Amino acid sequence: MPVITRPGSEGDAAERWAVDAGGADIATLDIPPSAHRRRVFAIDVRFVVRASAAGPGAWQALSVDLDGVREWSRRIDTHGQTDALDYHCRRVLEVGQALRVRAVTKLGGAQRVRLLIEAEEQTTR
Repeated sequence: MPVITRPGSEGDAAERWAVDAGGADIATLDIPPSAHRRRVFAIDVRFVVRASAAGPGAWQALSVDLDGVREWSRRIDTHGQTDALDYHCRRVLEVGQALRVRAVTKLGGAQRVRLLIEAEEQTTR
């Protein structure tokens, strides 16, 4: 079951949202709207795999959707004992705007280890 981290309360402190889906193939993070302020988030998605004993030819793929629109997608060969795919972006949320981040993974000849989505509010204070 995914572990979701939410900020304590809306206020002056920067918001940090995260979902750790462990070995799941899909993770979804919902950031609710703010009725009071515009926010800018740095979003990080990390997919970690372990190469299996199946030998060469292992691969991993990660697709990231923001509010239902494909933002990024990659498929790469798995190298070494463990390997990862990472995606980073920034997103501006205007007052009243929510955001849904969805990560979908696929693989061949490898094993899922961790799928993590984090969103940290960027402050200028």
